Amino acid sequence: MGSQEVMIKALKILERELSREEFLVYLQTITEKAGDSVKELREKADNLSLEDVLKIVKEKA
Repeated sequence: MGSQEVMIKALKILERELSREEFLVYLQTITEKAGDSVKELREKADNLSLEDVLKIVKEKA
């Protein structure tokens, strides 16, 4: 299993187990720190579905 598949599996588990706020905190911990990242993540993720997040992850991998 490659890193992309692991990331997709992890995101699906997180979606099922975490609240939206907890998921944003998780994303904050795995991304570079610059400015008010939680606020930025909230704004960026406000209308994102899991499929949108997976598409972004695939593009970055």
